[in-house]
Amino acid sequence: MTERRITCILCPNGCVLDVTYSGEPTEETISVVGNLCPRGISYALEELIRPKRTLTTSVLVIGGEEPLVSAKTASPIPRSKIDEARRELLRVVVEAPVAIGDLIAKDIAGTGVDVIATRGVGRV
Repeated sequence: MTERRITCILCPNGCVLDVTYSGEPTEETISVVGNLCPRGISYALEELIRPKRTLTTSVLVIGGEEPLVSAKTASPIPRSKIDEARRELLRVVVEAPVAIGDLIAKDIAGTGVDVIATRGVGRV
């Protein structure tokens, strides 16, 4: 029997989930205790099988009032793709002006997820 403690991040409750399973984690083998809503169970299963994270970063800006613009993935990407996505974003340069929500990079690391600006940068 495998036991893990996971903090659910789907809502502000931040439930601490005690997860137990035997063999491979599946809907049939997983037991979750500590969730205040049903989403905790699906979050625990997803976290064990295919963990995802939102990548936040900064990207170089040419001709801007600031040298960098903050950006993030439009939705979570597989945790295994985070390093590849970061390496790709090191080569990305955008031209000012940049507005919140502007597309910074399309289909980052082959995930099908875009990277968008989270802050505006005016032109010099």
